[in-house]
Amino acid sequence: MLNRRYSREVRVGGLTVGGNSKISIQSMTNTDTCDVEATYRQVKELGYAGCDIVRITAPTVDSVKTFSTLKERGIEVPLVADIHFNYKIAVAACEHGVDKIRINPGNIGDEENVKAVVDACRRHGVPIRIGVNSGSVEAELLEKYGSPTAEALAESALRHAAMLEKYDFYDTVISVKASNVTTMLDANRIIAERTSYPIHLGVTEAGGGTSAVVKSSIGIGTLLAEGIGDTVRVSLTDNPVNEVYAAREILGALDLCESGMDIVSCPTCGRTKIDLIGLLNSFKERIKEEGLDRLNIKVALMGCVVNGPGEAREADVGIAGGKGEGLIFKKGEIIRKVPENMLIDELIKEIKIIKEEI
Repeated sequence: MLNRRYSREVRVGGLTVGGNSKISIQSMTNTDTCDVEATYRQVKELGYAGCDIVRITAPTVDSVKTFSTLKERGIEVPLVADIHFNYKIAVAACEHGVDKIRINPGNIGDEENVKAVVDACRRHGVPIRIGVNSGSVEAELLEKYGSPTAEALAESALRHAAMLEKYDFYDTVISVKASNVTTMLDANRIIAERTSYPIHLGVTEAGGGTSAVVKSSIGIGTLLAEGIGDTVRVSLTDNPVNEVYAAREILGALDLCESGMDIVSCPTCGRTKIDLIGLLNSFKERIKEEGLDRLNIKVALMGCVVNGPGEAREADVGIAGGKGEGLIFKKGEIIRKVPENMLIDELIKEIKIIKEEI
């Protein structure tokens, strides 16, 4: 069990961030906020995938009406308004039922504007996430450090937190992100040492595909393994739902959540006589289609019978390939042999039996 850093508790809607609460998964919609129907559908999809907090951009004062409409339509997942430059949008968002706002206090004008936001948040019980990334560091800090270094990011975030503290506001979450993984790691370590505020983790502008997931896994996973982090987002140039799946995998790999089905499969070798890669891809599609991917069991897809059942003895159920056929096994014990084209159907059948028994 990992020893987590102590952090203050912050309420975000019906969810607690920090303290001993579970590490929450976040994502962000990419719909036009004023397109209520599209935004509603995507928030529902994210919630179904396991997203705990959904962030939505609020580019105009008028756009915040979407938040109250979503609440009226039954959305229960906490909603965060992402706001830049215009403090009046933040104030309006609080009045339309938002559960948290994300701002950079340094880019919404003078301190009177910051105070107006703080007053609105206090009045409506809305916490503030301070968001600082490589592109938002103040000019004087860039001059001081020469570039958006980890120290510059951390100092910027702590300066903004102090600005809120000046008005006796402490319902704050801090986020310092960079596209460079090492910078992100070091900046968050500094924040973790110097404050007890909850920390939101992420590698910003990570890109898409495997490289983006690898960057996020290293950055987020390393800090979580060190006990740092209370909420996470895997930023991908992709369908936001895939951000949630990736975050679940990271948390699950560290035993920080029940990430759903744990699939183990061998890398294949010359002994493999079935299309294991194709079978694995088909299996992943099937369990999502049939709503089985959230089932908290271990399933093994092994390429051959030489080591398959033995190596995957701890799996609840699995397959091991032969030549044009394969074995179905449970807990390492072989239960029957089936043709290759029936392996996935038979595996799904056994998983449904397990589901009924749980």
